[in-house]
Amino acid sequence: MPRPLSARTASFTDSVIRRMTRVSLQYGAVNLSQGFPDFDPPQAILDRLAQVAHQGPHQYAITWGAQNFREALAKKQSRYMGLPIDPDREIVATCGSTEAMMCAMMTVADPGDKVIVFSPFYENYGADTILSGAEPIYVPLNPPDFSFDPEVLEDAFRQRPKALVLCNPSNPSGKVFTRAELEVIAALAEKYDAYVITDEVYEHIVYAPHQHTYFASLPGMWQRTISCSSLSKTYSITGWRLGYIIAPESIIDRAKKVHDFLTVGCAAPLMEAVMPALEFGQDYYDGLLAKYTHKRDLFLRGLDTLGIAHTDPQGAYYVLLDIGEYGYGSDLTFCEDLAARVGVGAVPGSSFFREPVNHLIRMHFAKNDDTLYEALNRLEAMPSLKK
Repeated sequence: MPRPLSARTASFTDSVIRRMTRVSLQYGAVNLSQGFPDFDPPQAILDRLAQVAHQGPHQYAITWGAQNFREALAKKQSRYMGLPIDPDREIVATCGSTEAMMCAMMTVADPGDKVIVFSPFYENYGADTILSGAEPIYVPLNPPDFSFDPEVLEDAFRQRPKALVLCNPSNPSGKVFTRAELEVIAALAEKYDAYVITDEVYEHIVYAPHQHTYFASLPGMWQRTISCSSLSKTYSITGWRLGYIIAPESIIDRAKKVHDFLTVGCAAPLMEAVMPALEFGQDYYDGLLAKYTHKRDLFLRGLDTLGIAHTDPQGAYYVLLDIGEYGYGSDLTFCEDLAARVGVGAVPGSSFFREPVNHLIRMHFAKNDDTLYEALNRLEAMPSLKK
């Protein structure tokens, strides 16, 4: 017999989110599980992509991102973050926010270090921590508003973690952290000398009256914040895998090396093709928010009409549905039955929570209106799943 495989990955399963996409395909279900849209990216970048297909570039870009891409990204993010970002010293372009988070974790954490993760959480965070050899400390976000108890959070900080992971706006809860909550986190990060790794991929999808505050923009936080994000959700290009890290030069210098050995670099043609989007004016982002506000309202009204209990997202495009009344012992089994018998794909909530949660499932509404209406029509049959 060969020697055992890696012990640190022995407990891994496949991604439940991606698995539910395969289940949806198997049964021809409307896929509201994996969070990607079924509408096209902005026409300007599609047109540029067609040009790049013939003109190039088609070879390696600079490892940490093509020069014009980093310059345009720095200009755009400087405007929204309220910070002067140096494109040469304070940005690394990554293969999506997934690599950005992994790169950030490996940049700051040593084996044996502890990292605070809020629960519920995007499923990659726990895996990133384990792959880095670190130990996650889970702190609950309490429904229905997914607030945290400052005392519980400080108890976690008393364990002297190296970093805290902050997803804002949050996947899967749709929570937007208030400035006051962020200031509590900032004070504890300062007190206990911890880094904060942010995932801000939904930075432009925040519903009124809520507002997004970039953690790095808080007083004293620039030097200890590693801001991760991507272009996937903002420009509806989840398959392009374009992300980035923004941080002080001392951190980016190390992140560049980690990134180089993780993936070498992003796809050069796609960095070039997305350039028109990075130069969009405020009207684009206003339109993006209006589009998702409409989709959120449409979907939530439909759920209300059907009498399905759900959360009210403050940002991002996810909704948690309460299935407690259906009598299932497994939310995964419920989601499999929902796809097979009702024709709608969802993700079991237990894949996001450290706590023993079995009564929530996650759906998303980043779909054309016709797709959402079709999903809602199919969900009329959901009561047939009751035990």
